[in-house]
Amino acid sequence: MLEAMARRAVGAVANTLRRHGATSIVVAPIVVAIFAFDASRAEAQTTPLRPDQAAFRDLYEELVETNTTLSEGSCTLASERMAARLLAAGYPAADVRVLAPADRPRDGNLSAVLRGSDPSAAPMLLLAHIDVVEANRADWTRDPFTLIEEDGYFYARGATDDKAQAAVWVDALIRLKAQGFVPRRDIKIALTCGEETADTWNGVEWLLREHPDALQAGFALNEGAGGQLDAEGNRIALNVQAGEKLYQDYTLELTNPGGHSARPRKDNAIAAMSRALAALGDHDFALELNPVTRAYFAAVADASPQYAADLRALTATDTPDPAAAARLSEANPVWNATMRTTCIPTLIDGGHAPNAQPQRVTANVNCRILPGHTIEETRAEIARILNNAAISITPLGAPDPSSKPPVLSPAIIDPIREIAGRMWPGVPVVPTMSTGATDGRFINAAGIPTYGVTGMFADPDGGGAHGLNERIRVRSLYEGRDFLFDLVKAYTARP
Repeated sequence: MLEAMARRAVGAVANTLRRHGATSIVVAPIVVAIFAFDASRAEAQTTPLRPDQAAFRDLYEELVETNTTLSEGSCTLASERMAARLLAAGYPAADVRVLAPADRPRDGNLSAVLRGSDPSAAPMLLLAHIDVVEANRADWTRDPFTLIEEDGYFYARGATDDKAQAAVWVDALIRLKAQGFVPRRDIKIALTCGEETADTWNGVEWLLREHPDALQAGFALNEGAGGQLDAEGNRIALNVQAGEKLYQDYTLELTNPGGHSARPRKDNAIAAMSRALAALGDHDFALELNPVTRAYFAAVADASPQYAADLRALTATDTPDPAAAARLSEANPVWNATMRTTCIPTLIDGGHAPNAQPQRVTANVNCRILPGHTIEETRAEIARILNNAAISITPLGAPDPSSKPPVLSPAIIDPIREIAGRMWPGVPVVPTMSTGATDGRFINAAGIPTYGVTGMFADPDGGGAHGLNERIRVRSLYEGRDFLFDLVKAYTARP
């Protein structure tokens, strides 16, 4: 099949070159070489597993097949199973703990440590959450709580988010112990519960409050960024996340006396709320770049020739070019969300009868706030945009902490680039800021610089995380495992 694809590609390129008066003599070997590389890469996926990979697969399968949903699962059971593996590998019981609140016995968290040789060196924290989003078996093609390997993919709920990285962290500690490796600094792991349902309960917040020693570190590695693949499975970039937006919902409410629909009021509550929400939808929050997003756009420019001029104009001076920013925002909603706070209406409810004027209308506005800005500051901006003092604006839920992005210093980024360059030559390492939210928001706000890096390359659609038929490429999982293992060792050897 690959040979046929190569022949079709050669023909297409040759025809294009002929139309432009060029020759195709050198094209065929180049294209064939590209497809031969893809063929060898496909063959590599079917080669027998190394013994260490087979052991990892068994660990990964056990973790994935332990149901950890909020409704029916148990993070405590998953933590206990991973703890048992560490104890069997020779870790002392004092260094392996399953920590759970008395009033939530199923929400246990695993804390473990490999002791280093230098007590003065700040520990490194390897963080991952083991709870998963709900999954309805009737909606899935396969049982979401059975690990299925099929056509080069692992399928299951949590196959990627976030049990892939959680399994790698446990596996890394086992491998380091088996090698007799003594790190310079302590290596801590924390497998936590409640990341997906933080409004109900969050394990990281609880650990910071009740067992801060489990998380205290000089820096942390977490989820939040992986590698990007194109539609054909070719590697485009390896992302490294530093900082994330602050998630916040606001409840908007407008009331008035209402009345009979035959005697309409000029201040109809639904109409007034609609005008206010339309103004919010048309509004662009202030354009703002931080060191991470500036580096991101500079890196993206090299891989996006169609938009390169605007991307470079965006980062050429301290003040981003607003015209370039407007064109980029229109071209890509992710770029728009990366350069400004965003607030959009997501729910609306109002009225009580078809023949009566509404007495009450409410709406939910969901905001993703740039690091360094506050919930109250954003609420005040929403009020200014709505321009209707009769609309109350109330933050919903307990506020998440806000903090500035951690610095991507050479001590952090250089080992990533070195190992990535060895494993995936020519693939750029791109700093990013997450427009979503991870447990890193709590750790970073607690003064522990937290970076999202997995080394696991994902399909453009995100692999079904939080959705149906969640999956990760088999190749990506094993490569990410090797990448993170080498990265952990590299960080332990540096100041």
